Amino acid sequence: MKEEYFKWYSPHLHRDVEMLVFGHAGYPVVLFPTSMGSFHENRDMGLIEKAGWFIDQGLVQIFCPMSNDRDSFYNKGIHPHDRIQNHAAYDRMICHDIVEKIRFNTPVGKVVMAGCSFGGYHAANFAFRHPGYVSHMFSMSGAFEIRSFMHGYQHEDIYFHSPLEFLRNLHDGELWKMDIVLGTSNWDICFDANIKLSDVLEGKRVSHWLDVRKDRNHDWPVWKEMFPHYLSRIKFN
Repeated sequence: MKEEYFKWYSPHLHRDVEMLVFGHAGYPVVLFPTSMGSFHENRDMGLIEKAGWFIDQGLVQIFCPMSNDRDSFYNKGIHPHDRIQNHAAYDRMICHDIVEKIRFNTPVGKVVMAGCSFGGYHAANFAFRHPGYVSHMFSMSGAFEIRSFMHGYQHEDIYFHSPLEFLRNLHDGELWKMDIVLGTSNWDICFDANIKLSDVLEGKRVSHWLDVRKDRNHDWPVWKEMFPHYLSRIKFN
């Protein structure tokens, strides 16, 4: 399996960004780490290995960027306004530094967004904010609101980065073209969050799959089952 390491200075974050890329060709998949996870977490925890067949066949190329959570949602040492602005800068970095450079690796001009746990939030948030860039969204045990990180602070950027809120008023036609999977379990700590997001999508008549696994914990074993299953939904021809 081909593995490449990239590091560059991002003008959006005003610092260096690190990313691993797996595969030599194929449909671009942006795979986020979990809360405060590193750019190599998905490799270290075995998720990339589970996608090995798709990668080796040249069907997918997986891009694993670093997170910015320590400087945004989890940075209790700064004001909530700065937290959400740091996250908004991360969203711009993902969009302009990565997605806009890789989305034409396939004729459809779109990418897959995926992630586990808080990575599932990042995948959903980006996909629903930029539906014209995303063909598939695979969230595995994600949660979809961020007000708990804001300690009562109010700002429009909080609304526009909370999928459970802004999705209700989103009318971009590209949303109805997206293949959306919400993976969870009846034991998942994020089970209720996935039910709520599914209800919002159902209310908008947006087709999606709420995949509820039986008696599985919020942890890597079930995510390693989900990820290759979801990749098989991509139409490669």
